[in-house]
Amino acid sequence: MSETQVEKRQRTLIGKVVSNKMDKTVVVQVERRVKHPLYGKIMIRTNKYKAHDENNQYNEGDTVEIAEGRPISRSKSWNVVRLIEAVRVI
Repeated sequence: MSETQVEKRQRTLIGKVVSNKMDKTVVVQVERRVKHPLYGKIMIRTNKYKAHDENNQYNEGDTVEIAEGRPISRSKSWNVVRLIEAVRVI
């Protein structure tokens, strides 16, 4: 394979926006299901990631896809790739 054909795999995660109070940043909560090593019960583990949102277009409750990228700040190295589902406003 040549260098043009080799594409670096990028980690992507899907989660829910829990905060959009910062400028150009959203906090995305990602849930994953893991099995307890001894008891076998399925547990939900959550992690929060700060992701770059250039146009401040995502709101709390939106489901988004984030991708890992270069560090943008001390705690932010993820970018919002796309909106999967917008929050329903009643």
